[in-house]
Amino acid sequence: MGERVTFPSSTGPMLAGIIDKPEGAVRGWGVFAHGFTLNKESPAASRICKQLASDGIGMLRFDALGLGGSEGDWGDGSFTGKVDDIVKACEFMAERNTAPDILIGHSWGGAAVLAAARQAPGVRAVVTVAAPVDPSHVEKHYDAVVDRCLSEGSAEWMVGGRTLTLKRAFVEDVREAHLHDKIKTLRLPLLILHSPTDNTVGIRNATEIFRLARHPRSFVSLEGSDHLLTARGQARRAGRIIGAWADAYLDDE
Repeated sequence: MGERVTFPSSTGPMLAGIIDKPEGAVRGWGVFAHGFTLNKESPAASRICKQLASDGIGMLRFDALGLGGSEGDWGDGSFTGKVDDIVKACEFMAERNTAPDILIGHSWGGAAVLAAARQAPGVRAVVTVAAPVDPSHVEKHYDAVVDRCLSEGSAEWMVGGRTLTLKRAFVEDVREAHLHDKIKTLRLPLLILHSPTDNTVGIRNATEIFRLARHPRSFVSLEGSDHLLTARGQARRAGRIIGAWADAYLDDE
Protein backbone atom coordinates (compact mmCIF):
# COMPACT_ATOMS: atom_id res chain seq x y z
CA MET A 1 0.00 0.00 0.00
CA GLY A 2 1.34 3.44 -0.91
CA GLU A 3 1.33 6.44 1.43
CA ARG A 4 1.19 9.79 -0.33
CA VAL A 5 3.59 12.32 1.17
CA THR A 6 5.04 15.75 0.48
CA PHE A 7 8.33 17.28 1.57
CA PRO A 8 10.20 20.49 0.75
CA SER A 9 12.61 20.55 -2.15
CA SER A 10 16.08 22.07 -1.83
CA THR A 11 14.74 25.29 -3.36
CA GLY A 12 11.43 25.55 -1.50
CA PRO A 13 8.55 24.12 -3.58
CA MET A 14 6.96 20.98 -2.18
CA LEU A 15 7.70 17.67 -3.84
CA ALA A 16 5.06 14.93 -4.06
CA GLY A 17 5.97 11.35 -3.29
CA ILE A 18 4.63 7.90 -2.55
CA ILE A 19 6.09 5.52 0.02
CA ASP A 20 5.45 1.94 -1.02
CA LYS A 21 5.32 0.10 2.30
CA PRO A 22 5.86 -3.61 2.91
CA GLU A 23 2.76 -5.41 4.12
CA GLY A 24 4.81 -7.83 6.21
CA ALA A 25 8.20 -7.68 7.90
CA VAL A 26 10.36 -4.72 6.94
CA ARG A 27 13.88 -5.57 5.75
CA GLY A 28 14.93 -1.99 5.02
CA TRP A 29 14.12 1.27 3.27
CA GLY A 30 15.16 3.11 0.14
CA VAL A 31 14.67 6.13 -2.12
CA PHE A 32 14.10 5.99 -5.88
CA ALA A 33 14.95 8.79 -8.34
CA HIS A 34 13.12 8.71 -11.69
CA GLY A 35 14.42 9.61 -15.15
CA PHE A 36 14.82 12.96 -16.88
CA THR A 37 11.26 14.16 -17.65
CA LEU A 38 9.48 11.14 -16.20
CA ASN A 39 7.73 10.95 -12.83
CA LYS A 40 7.08 8.66 -9.88
CA GLU A 41 4.42 6.73 -11.85
CA SER A 42 6.76 5.75 -14.69
CA PRO A 43 7.07 1.96 -15.17
CA ALA A 44 10.62 1.77 -13.84
CA ALA A 45 9.81 3.81 -10.72
CA SER A 46 6.44 2.35 -9.78
CA ARG A 47 7.04 -1.28 -10.66
CA ILE A 48 10.52 -1.55 -9.17
CA CYS A 49 9.40 0.13 -5.95
CA LYS A 50 6.28 -2.01 -5.64
CA GLN A 51 8.32 -5.15 -6.21
CA LEU A 52 10.80 -4.10 -3.54
CA ALA A 53 7.96 -3.34 -1.12
CA SER A 54 6.56 -6.81 -1.70
CA ASP A 55 10.04 -8.10 -0.85
CA GLY A 56 10.13 -6.20 2.45
CA ILE A 57 11.93 -3.03 1.36
CA GLY A 58 9.90 0.17 1.75
CA MET A 59 10.56 2.71 -0.99
CA LEU A 60 9.98 6.44 -1.44
CA ARG A 61 9.55 7.52 -5.07
CA PHE A 62 8.91 11.18 -5.74
CA ASP A 63 8.25 13.62 -8.58
CA ALA A 64 11.03 15.99 -9.51
CA LEU A 65 10.44 19.75 -9.48
CA GLY A 66 7.51 20.75 -11.70
CA LEU A 67 6.68 17.20 -12.74
CA GLY A 68 3.77 14.97 -11.72
CA GLY A 69 2.29 16.22 -8.48
CA SER A 70 5.26 18.34 -7.40
CA GLU A 71 5.16 22.11 -7.17
CA GLY A 72 7.50 24.48 -8.96
CA ASP A 73 8.65 24.99 -12.53
CA TRP A 74 10.65 22.23 -14.23
CA GLY A 75 12.69 24.91 -15.98
CA ASP A 76 13.96 26.19 -12.63
CA GLY A 77 15.53 22.80 -11.93
CA SER A 78 18.98 21.51 -12.81
CA PHE A 79 21.13 18.45 -12.33
CA THR A 80 22.50 20.02 -9.16
CA GLY A 81 18.94 20.62 -7.98
CA LYS A 82 17.96 17.02 -8.67
CA VAL A 83 20.93 15.81 -6.65
CA ASP A 84 20.06 18.16 -3.79
CA ASP A 85 16.42 17.03 -3.86
CA ILE A 86 17.47 13.39 -3.59
CA VAL A 87 19.39 14.32 -0.46
CA LYS A 88 16.29 16.12 0.85
CA ALA A 89 14.24 12.99 0.17
CA CYS A 90 16.71 10.92 2.20
CA GLU A 91 16.59 13.47 5.02
CA PHE A 92 12.78 13.32 4.95
CA MET A 93 12.88 9.54 5.30
CA ALA A 94 15.45 9.77 8.11
CA GLU A 95 13.16 12.17 10.00
CA ARG A 96 10.45 9.47 9.86
CA ASN A 97 12.87 6.95 11.39
CA THR A 98 13.01 5.12 8.07
CA ALA A 99 16.41 6.29 6.86
CA PRO A 100 17.14 4.80 3.43
CA ASP A 101 19.58 1.92 3.27
CA ILE A 102 19.63 1.94 -0.54
CA LEU A 103 19.48 4.67 -3.15
CA ILE A 104 18.20 3.70 -6.60
CA GLY A 105 18.07 5.80 -9.76
CA HIS A 106 16.76 5.15 -13.25
CA SER A 107 18.34 6.81 -16.30
CA TRP A 108 19.20 10.46 -15.44
CA GLY A 109 18.09 9.66 -11.92
CA GLY A 110 20.80 7.00 -11.85
CA ALA A 111 23.43 9.63 -12.64
CA ALA A 112 21.96 11.82 -9.90
CA VAL A 113 22.07 9.12 -7.20
CA LEU A 114 25.76 8.57 -7.95
CA ALA A 115 26.31 12.26 -7.20
CA ALA A 116 24.00 12.32 -4.16
CA ALA A 117 24.95 9.12 -2.35
CA ARG A 118 27.82 10.38 -0.21
CA GLN A 119 25.69 13.29 1.04
CA ALA A 120 22.59 11.21 1.78
CA PRO A 121 22.05 10.22 5.42
CA GLY A 122 21.92 6.50 6.11
CA VAL A 123 22.61 5.26 2.58
CA ARG A 124 24.64 2.06 2.55
CA ALA A 125 24.37 0.98 -1.09
CA VAL A 126 23.62 2.45 -4.52
CA VAL A 127 21.85 1.06 -7.59
CA THR A 128 21.79 2.53 -11.10
CA VAL A 129 19.35 1.36 -13.77
CA ALA A 130 20.10 2.36 -17.39
CA ALA A 131 22.14 5.34 -16.18
CA PRO A 132 24.40 7.57 -18.29
CA VAL A 133 27.95 8.14 -17.06
CA ASP A 134 27.71 11.76 -18.23
CA PRO A 135 24.68 13.84 -17.11
CA SER A 136 24.94 15.94 -20.29
CA HIS A 137 23.81 12.87 -22.22
CA VAL A 138 20.29 14.32 -21.89
CA GLU A 139 21.19 17.25 -24.15
CA LYS A 140 20.32 15.11 -27.16
CA HIS A 141 16.69 15.31 -26.07
CA TYR A 142 16.58 19.09 -26.41
CA ASP A 143 19.34 19.69 -28.98
CA ALA A 144 16.85 21.27 -31.39
CA VAL A 145 16.26 24.22 -29.05
CA VAL A 146 19.51 24.43 -27.09
CA ASP A 147 21.14 27.12 -29.27
CA ARG A 148 18.09 29.37 -29.02
CA CYS A 149 17.93 28.73 -25.27
CA LEU A 150 21.56 29.79 -24.81
CA SER A 151 21.22 32.89 -26.95
CA GLU A 152 17.81 34.05 -25.67
CA GLY A 153 17.93 32.74 -22.12
CA SER A 154 15.09 30.23 -22.51
CA ALA A 155 13.18 28.24 -25.09
CA GLU A 156 9.97 26.23 -25.07
CA TRP A 157 10.43 22.52 -25.64
CA MET A 158 7.82 19.87 -26.43
CA VAL A 159 8.27 16.51 -24.72
CA GLY A 160 5.73 13.77 -24.09
CA GLY A 161 2.85 16.00 -25.17
CA ARG A 162 3.82 18.73 -22.69
CA THR A 163 5.50 22.08 -23.17
CA LEU A 164 8.45 22.64 -20.87
CA THR A 165 10.65 25.71 -20.63
CA LEU A 166 14.34 25.02 -21.04
CA LYS A 167 16.49 27.70 -19.40
CA ARG A 168 20.10 28.70 -19.93
CA ALA A 169 21.02 28.00 -16.30
CA PHE A 170 19.72 24.44 -16.65
CA VAL A 171 21.80 23.76 -19.76
CA GLU A 172 24.94 25.27 -18.26
CA ASP A 173 24.53 23.36 -15.00
CA VAL A 174 24.13 20.04 -16.84
CA ARG A 175 27.22 20.73 -18.96
CA GLU A 176 29.28 21.44 -15.85
CA ALA A 177 28.20 18.24 -14.04
CA HIS A 178 30.86 15.53 -14.00
CA LEU A 179 30.59 12.15 -12.29
CA HIS A 180 33.97 10.51 -12.82
CA ASP A 181 35.50 11.59 -9.50
CA LYS A 182 32.24 10.94 -7.62
CA ILE A 183 32.10 7.38 -8.95
CA LYS A 184 35.76 6.77 -8.13
CA THR A 185 35.29 8.01 -4.57
CA LEU A 186 31.83 6.56 -3.97
CA ARG A 187 33.08 4.03 -1.40
CA LEU A 188 29.68 2.36 -1.27
CA PRO A 189 28.55 -0.96 -2.73
CA LEU A 190 27.28 -0.34 -6.27
CA LEU A 191 24.94 -2.40 -8.45
CA ILE A 192 24.69 -1.45 -12.13
CA LEU A 193 21.70 -2.71 -14.13
CA HIS A 194 21.64 -2.07 -17.88
CA SER A 195 20.22 -3.61 -21.03
CA PRO A 196 22.70 -4.43 -23.80
CA THR A 197 20.01 -3.35 -26.29
CA ASP A 198 19.24 0.01 -24.66
CA ASN A 199 18.96 2.41 -27.62
CA THR A 200 18.56 5.52 -25.47
CA VAL A 201 21.51 5.18 -23.09
CA GLY A 202 23.96 2.73 -24.61
CA ILE A 203 25.58 -0.13 -22.71
CA ARG A 204 28.97 1.60 -22.91
CA ASN A 205 27.72 3.89 -20.13
CA ALA A 206 27.38 0.92 -17.78
CA THR A 207 30.83 -0.28 -18.84
CA GLU A 208 32.38 3.08 -17.97
CA ILE A 209 30.57 3.38 -14.63
CA PHE A 210 31.75 -0.13 -13.73
CA ARG A 211 35.31 0.69 -14.81
CA LEU A 212 35.44 3.82 -12.68
CA ALA A 213 33.83 2.29 -9.59
CA ARG A 214 35.72 0.44 -6.87
CA HIS A 215 34.72 -2.85 -5.32
CA PRO A 216 32.24 -3.95 -4.14
CA ARG A 217 30.66 -3.38 -7.55
CA SER A 218 28.33 -5.60 -9.53
CA PHE A 219 26.81 -5.56 -13.01
CA VAL A 220 23.68 -7.40 -14.13
CA SER A 221 22.49 -7.37 -17.74
CA LEU A 222 18.78 -6.66 -18.22
CA GLU A 223 18.57 -8.68 -21.42
CA GLY A 224 15.49 -8.05 -23.52
CA SER A 225 14.62 -4.77 -21.81
CA ASP A 226 14.18 -1.35 -23.35
CA HIS A 227 15.41 1.83 -21.71
CA LEU A 228 12.13 2.60 -19.93
CA LEU A 229 11.64 -1.01 -18.75
CA THR A 230 8.19 -1.11 -20.31
CA ALA A 231 8.43 -4.71 -21.53
CA ARG A 232 6.29 -7.11 -19.55
CA GLY A 233 7.95 -8.21 -16.31
CA GLN A 234 11.25 -6.36 -16.85
CA ALA A 235 10.87 -3.72 -14.14
CA ARG A 236 9.70 -6.29 -11.60
CA ARG A 237 12.63 -8.52 -12.58
CA ALA A 238 14.96 -5.59 -11.91
CA GLY A 239 13.27 -5.13 -8.52
CA ARG A 240 13.83 -8.77 -7.60
CA ILE A 241 17.50 -8.53 -8.56
CA ILE A 242 17.94 -5.38 -6.48
CA GLY A 243 16.16 -6.91 -3.49
CA ALA A 244 18.41 -9.97 -3.49
CA TRP A 245 21.62 -7.98 -4.01
CA ALA A 246 20.77 -5.42 -1.30
CA ASP A 247 20.19 -8.00 1.41
CA ALA A 248 23.68 -7.57 2.85
CA TYR A 249 23.25 -3.80 3.15
CA LEU A 250 19.84 -3.53 4.82
CA ASP A 251 19.25 -2.40 8.38
CA ASP A 252 16.58 -4.94 9.28
CA GLU A 253 17.00 -4.84 13.02
